[in-house]
Amino acid sequence: MEREVKNFTLVPNREQKNNEKKTPRMVFTETHQELVKEGEQWMKDTSNSCTIVAALIVTVVFAAAITVPGGNNGAGLPIFSQEKTFTVFAISDALALFSSSSSVLMFLSILTSRYAEDDFLYALPKRLIIGLVTLFLAIIFMMVAFGATLYIVFGDKKAWVLHLVAVLASLPVLLFASLQFPLLVKMIKSTYCPGIFGKKSDRIIF
Repeated sequence: MEREVKNFTLVPNREQKNNEKKTPRMVFTETHQELVKEGEQWMKDTSNSCTIVAALIVTVVFAAAITVPGGNNGAGLPIFSQEKTFTVFAISDALALFSSSSSVLMFLSILTSRYAEDDFLYALPKRLIIGLVTLFLAIIFMMVAFGATLYIVFGDKKAWVLHLVAVLASLPVLLFASLQFPLLVKMIKSTYCPGIFGKKSDRIIF
């Protein structure tokens, strides 16, 4: 908001002081202190919740990578290593691990931020957007890895089992998308789209 109003203000007026010897920026900071505190608390609560989920995904997919479906043979190689579904499991499990780890790092960077006014303009929203996107990808890859595991161990190469697993695995993904996608869209619009006053006007405001 400060940047939007500043764009419509003449340069000489930006440093003028009122009767209380305060510049427009000082007045803006004082009148928006509560809003900054509320934004900081919301950011911390959201990051804490998402960090827990991302950390759980890291734990699950890391354990799945160590204990591969079907176990190992006498040579230490996975029994189903020649199966195409096993390749899907390995790739999706690795992507889930990388995505969830990135998500944890993003949310931790939010929690350790200084929460200055300028950080709410781009830095914090950008980190939250990246964190939510990587968390969403981690959930997708985790469900794919889990579905591939079920099909390898219990599917017995039956098509209906694969279809059933795909439908059930898509439910958590759709649920997360329906709950978090509106927030993600709002964050992207408020951070990267034109401001609430539209494109900056070229005319001088007196």
